[in-house]
Amino acid sequence: MKKLPLLLCGTSLLLGGCSTLSDVNWSAAAPWHWFDWWGSSLEVTEKGVGDITADTPLQEAAVSEALGDDYRLRSGMRANGGTIVRYFEAMKENQLALVIDGENGTVSRIDVLDKAIPTDSGVEIGTPFGDLYKKAQGACQKASAPDDAGVECKTPGSEHISYVFSGEWRGPQELMPPDDALKGWTLKKIIWRR
Repeated sequence: MKKLPLLLCGTSLLLGGCSTLSDVNWSAAAPWHWFDWWGSSLEVTEKGVGDITADTPLQEAAVSEALGDDYRLRSGMRANGGTIVRYFEAMKENQLALVIDGENGTVSRIDVLDKAIPTDSGVEIGTPFGDLYKKAQGACQKASAPDDAGVECKTPGSEHISYVFSGEWRGPQELMPPDDALKGWTLKKIIWRR
């Protein structure tokens, strides 16, 4: 009689577990991942994003090592001002998280799109414009492609970090929206430049 509950429990685990255990990420259970929460998260600083800095070679192995295991890299090339530019896109759970560009063999720009990567001052994707700026004058300008529908603002006290905001505005696209309209816009992208 004592074996019946154990047998029922074991049978249900065996039958139900087979279908769900295939979705388990077993590599994340490895001992070297147990302490990833200790400082492994990325952050945008004056020096770069996490371990990616202006000194990081624009090579897949170097960028991948600096990012860690949470991101999958894919590389590409595009034309920029008549020259071919190489870049990497860092994917996290099939979502574009970072775009890493370079010049002269090293990283020169990082576009952060992942809400999980804040600045060292705590600003993250989705922050309202009005929480960071009272007015756009002196701090913001119309963003350039590919963000030309947005507004790019200098980060106070930073030489390397800027913010791109987007939102609703029914005015002419070539003009920057007024401050009243911008207050409802949210942070879409954090840019680090060398």
